[in-house]
Amino acid sequence: MQMFQLIDTQLIQSPLNYTGGKYKLLPQILPLFPKEIDCFVDLFCGGCNVGINIDSKRVIYNDVDEHLFYLFNTFKNLDKDVIFELIFKIIKDYDLSLVCEHGYDYYHCESGKGVGSYNKERFLKLRDDFNHHKQEDYYYYLMLYVLIVYAFNNQIRFNAKGEYNLPVGKRDFNKKMQSKLSDFIDRLQLQDCRFTCVSFTDFDVSALTNRDFVYLDPPYLITCATYNEQDGWNEDHEKDLLQFLDYLNGRGIRFALSNVLRSKGKENHILIAWLDKNRDKFTVHSLNYGYSNSNYQTKDKQTKSEEVLITNY
Repeated sequence: MQMFQLIDTQLIQSPLNYTGGKYKLLPQILPLFPKEIDCFVDLFCGGCNVGINIDSKRVIYNDVDEHLFYLFNTFKNLDKDVIFELIFKIIKDYDLSLVCEHGYDYYHCESGKGVGSYNKERFLKLRDDFNHHKQEDYYYYLMLYVLIVYAFNNQIRFNAKGEYNLPVGKRDFNKKMQSKLSDFIDRLQLQDCRFTCVSFTDFDVSALTNRDFVYLDPPYLITCATYNEQDGWNEDHEKDLLQFLDYLNGRGIRFALSNVLRSKGKENHILIAWLDKNRDKFTVHSLNYGYSNSNYQTKDKQTKSEEVLITNY
């Protein structure tokens, strides 16, 4: 099994705190990718942490979440100064906190507890206005971004009615978040990239060749996240995904799959059986935050998460 190497390129972090984002694993993942890529397909792009850091001729970002699709297109197509101008306008219009300018005392709050108590009613007003906003324009999606910034854990969650429904969080649009957004927009607007919004089963791979590369970071069958609620990913999806990978491999298209084999006593028996059946076709690279490797067939089921990257090259 290959040992990974750290990369020294400056990494760009997504402005979204997307559950399952791969930013912290990039130093392990990126060195395992092919060195030369024409088209990089980030098939379950989520927060775009992987695609935004890829050295390829072009990038296709895909996700089934339409809100992500339009939000990232806003970041791609709107002038950065205008984006920040509108964000600060929304913050001012709803009288939300901006601690980096005024400090905690100004809002009668303290750092340890955050500014949730001050922002709560203001945040709920913004959330209600967003959920009833009729025109889904650039302003609408920047309202969404501000909601995400001020929401609990900076997460994205919509209910069955399509309404954003997270409560207020503790923090606001601080300097770190401003910097992440600025760097992300700069990189995104320099990239030759486009966004699509389809299920992976409907993604058109007919134009891909062996010079291209598909990265897949789907919802994990045995873990929980906001994007995996309401039966967002089940065993049928998992089986369809593995059939899709078999198809890519049959066409000679390179791919890498991020997933977990075991987590908190659970085991992804579908994926493990598929790997056992195809052990001569694919390579399994173990990943962890401690930067150490172990064999994917380990019997230790007490570890918190046995995360892997599976490649066909």
